[in-house]
Amino acid sequence: MTGASGPEGAPGAPGGALLVVGDVVTDIVARHRGPLASGTDTAAVVRTVPGGAGANVACWAARRDGTEVRLLGKVGMDSAAWHERELATSGVRPLLVIDPEAPTGTVVCLVDTGASAERTFLTDSGASLRLTPDDWSESLLDGVARLHLSGYLFFSEPCRALVTVAVESARARGVPVSVDPASAGFLTELGVDRFLALTEGVDVLLPSRDEACLLTGLPDPADAAAKLSRHVPLVVVKQGDAGALVARSGEVRARVPAVSATPVDTTGAGDAFTGAFLSALLAGTRPEEAAAEGCRAGARAVEQVGGRPSTNT
Repeated sequence: MTGASGPEGAPGAPGGALLVVGDVVTDIVARHRGPLASGTDTAAVVRTVPGGAGANVACWAARRDGTEVRLLGKVGMDSAAWHERELATSGVRPLLVIDPEAPTGTVVCLVDTGASAERTFLTDSGASLRLTPDDWSESLLDGVARLHLSGYLFFSEPCRALVTVAVESARARGVPVSVDPASAGFLTELGVDRFLALTEGVDVLLPSRDEACLLTGLPDPADAAAKLSRHVPLVVVKQGDAGALVARSGEVRARVPAVSATPVDTTGAGDAFTGAFLSALLAGTRPEEAAAEGCRAGARAVEQVGGRPSTNT
């Protein structure tokens, strides 16, 4: 079967497209220095850029030469044409559904320009979490070797129904499925047990360190990665400047070092890792080497503003 995964989440034969299903939003990035001044002005540099975890992953995956990447997402009429152009410019084939009622989702990213470049998100999901099973078609998997689901899909009822249908469709065709949990805050609201139940049948899980610890209740990310890999065949825990952990069959198999970087904006660093990792798997790369490519992409991501790769590099 096309794109079927091997033992313990190993990549299948290279070839075929990556289909990403997830959120497409407009990011308003406000870069400020130091604490926000409550009740008055805080000087900042503000930019409007295309974003969304799912869309960001797709764009980073498309950076690899020869990788075909498609994106299914939902946007409002207000900015559909702009988002389609931006995705196409990044080499992604946009499969955008236009919501007649809701506007495109918007995220305000508050980025402290201090040494950590830490960010805080204010999220209005808008149309992005209004995908439904009616937006899914079996034909979306034609020519697809891997399916990736943004974790934000798990945080609304219509999208959860879509996830169930998409995973069933992929498994029927032998297409491996990956999930990036996306948000520790939303995971807490949804509930760990519910999220783990919804990821039954998934082949690859790509949590952050905080998400892995939250999903297992374990304080050590290596222990968390090992435990999660008894639930999902291949688990890759993203640890920022501590690199990544690759776990299979209840055991951490590799500790991948981070790549040195000078942070400017950490928005989308995890998405960059995920996109580069998945495109490497798609090309037949082993998970450990794919994680190293993910770390390199994450380092590039934090040295620029916004969650997408620069189209100038």
